[in-house]
Amino acid sequence: MSIKRITILGSTGSIGRNALAIVARHRNRFRVVALTAGQNIDLLKKQIHAFSPEIVAVADKQAAHALEKKIGRRKSARLRILFGQEGISAAAEYKKSDFVLSAIVGAAGLVPGLAAIRAGKTIGLANKEALVMAGRIMIQQAKKYGATLLPVDSEHSAIFQCIEGHKKSDVRRIILTASGGPFSGKKMRELRAITPAQALNHPSWKMGRKITIDSATLMNKGLEVIEAHYLFGLPAEKIDVIVHPQSIVHSLVEFHDRSCIAQMSVPDMKAPIAYALTYPDRLTDVVHALSLHQIGMLTFRKPEMKCFPCLAYAYRALREGGTMPSVLNASNEVAVHAFLKGAIRFTDIPLLIKKTMDRHTVQSDKTLPLVLEADRWARETAKELVQKL
Repeated sequence: MSIKRITILGSTGSIGRNALAIVARHRNRFRVVALTAGQNIDLLKKQIHAFSPEIVAVADKQAAHALEKKIGRRKSARLRILFGQEGISAAAEYKKSDFVLSAIVGAAGLVPGLAAIRAGKTIGLANKEALVMAGRIMIQQAKKYGATLLPVDSEHSAIFQCIEGHKKSDVRRIILTASGGPFSGKKMRELRAITPAQALNHPSWKMGRKITIDSATLMNKGLEVIEAHYLFGLPAEKIDVIVHPQSIVHSLVEFHDRSCIAQMSVPDMKAPIAYALTYPDRLTDVVHALSLHQIGMLTFRKPEMKCFPCLAYAYRALREGGTMPSVLNASNEVAVHAFLKGAIRFTDIPLLIKKTMDRHTVQSDKTLPLVLEADRWARETAKELVQKL
């Protein structure tokens, strides 16, 4: 069995750390050749020491200098250290890599993700925001350059596994499950006083800060609806969401005969990461065994759109199309950042997103400059609105 050479974009984040934990257990199967990170130089230094990549890239020149000092001249002389968007994109298209895990959080993952696609890579896609912003472009370019996109989000990995071996024409709809976050069932008046610390306390999953807040607002599920549209080629009306607090059923596919297939496991992101890394094979004992008799009960209910309208805004963005999904994503990133800084309330997040969307005139999303311009406009508009809330 040949060793698979891998690149991890966003190695210091939650997905990147989980991926490296898998690699560490299976060094006979994987070799890390490239890593990228933002500003977490201390952790990146440890990863370099543990996995000896050939190339690394960081957010900016200052971070690159800091990394060089941390690892020393002798080590840095043998390691290619790049920085900025160009450097991270160079790591994404590194010719010696067989597999690219795209795990950069937010819009920052779009350009490197496209670089990997244009290099014809097999890509494990954990960066849903890139598909939300420029799904049309990414899917078209993947076909053009022969790139393969494998979903890493647990829900999309589940759908991918359930559809495997079946005809796409047999699929009636897909059902994405949502944990509901830590505030499911609360009234609007209760949500106004939610603090960042409370919102970051997810009941089921261990994730990064941004995605944890998105889970609490249900925006994460909204972004996943748009992601599913592009990955599986289904319209909005064939993509449903159901709240499943136990996070055991990761999603379902309903076929035309009304039978359903679900994918289940304990909530641990190592499972979908490992599946993408080894597809179409599987590793042994990636996560703990599922003991349904200990869980006892699995429950499901409709999402509460009134208290958590972000999901509805995502469906609106998907139906309006063009640059609206990019605006949705950018305004959400600004809103989440403002909430974590204490500049707005939890209930202001959806309000800020709606106000930004209401001000936007939808443009074409056929070219990357148009998408990036919509992203820039939405960020500026949302930041102005933060000052008025």
